[in-house]
Amino acid sequence: MTTAKVYEAIARVTAELSKVGIEKNRKNVQQGYSFRGIDDVYCALSPLLAKHQLCILPRVMSREQVERTTAKGGVLFYTTVHMEFDMVSAEDGSKHTISMVGEAMDSGDKSSNKAMSAAYKYAAMQTFAIPTEGDNDADSTTHEVQAIPGLSASILKRHTDAIAAAKDMDALKTAYTTAYKAAHAVKDAVAEEILAEAKDSRKTELEVTA
Repeated sequence: MTTAKVYEAIARVTAELSKVGIEKNRKNVQQGYSFRGIDDVYCALSPLLAKHQLCILPRVMSREQVERTTAKGGVLFYTTVHMEFDMVSAEDGSKHTISMVGEAMDSGDKSSNKAMSAAYKYAAMQTFAIPTEGDNDADSTTHEVQAIPGLSASILKRHTDAIAAAKDMDALKTAYTTAYKAAHAVKDAVAEEILAEAKDSRKTELEVTA
């Protein structure tokens, strides 16, 4: 059985990187630790990918973004991307796909870019087993974020269970009203949506059995 060229190429790149690694020559000024930036990864990988005829083709599968508040009252955009990277051999066209999540925060319009870079960086780190030392954090800055007010998971589950257990419409109304007030009191919009979905689902069930 012939081995697909893509795996041979990955092995060769891994072998070369195992000898030199990628030096941590950047500094997080807030917390004082060293890290490897995405440019360091590109600089180390680019000549090796060309040499061994290996292509890395990224695509974003999903993206989520929420606004967070900093400890000083500013706004941060917190972005999470789910990405896939096709490792393709230019010799025979064989391919292996890698899945990776990237997360990043930024006060401007760069959070998506940073999240995609983080996903690429760690996909490369793990695929090629690039030697690392110390803290493996990618960000050069550390953001202080206020704790998000909201219902705890246990309290939310208690309310959704009560809604699901309602025996009739009156009981459903009572359970939902109690739950909604609890979520609204702590300004938990996500919990409000979950509770509304639970209420609608139980209402449909009660209507079917009526």
